[in-house]
Amino acid sequence: MKLFLILAVINGFLSVALGAFGAHGLEGKVSEKGLDQWGKAVDYQMFHTMALFVTALLMSKIQTGAMTGAGWFFLIGILLFSGSLYIYATSGIKVFAMITPLGGLSFLIGWILLGYAVIKSI
Repeated sequence: MKLFLILAVINGFLSVALGAFGAHGLEGKVSEKGLDQWGKAVDYQMFHTMALFVTALLMSKIQTGAMTGAGWFFLIGILLFSGSLYIYATSGIKVFAMITPLGGLSFLIGWILLGYAVIKSI
């Protein structure tokens, strides 16, 4: 629980910092498409940071492997989805865009595990 809370706080900070950097530091340095990709990366990082935060809080009530798995899949999703989009947006190297769907799949697995753990607990 504590680890996921700390990871959520770090990712929340990074989401805000990277969002500000994208808005102010990348303007005129990357294409409009790159800025859109950067924004999508920030959005998904923040959304799933909140999912990670909620998962950590729920772990005090629901202590199952599925809940722990959900937290790890949310974190992996952030790294793969948002991370690959950050790199692709700034470099244009297409191989990074091919990693992004793996992050999306990780997010989906995290949501399934979270839902499963919640349903089993009620």
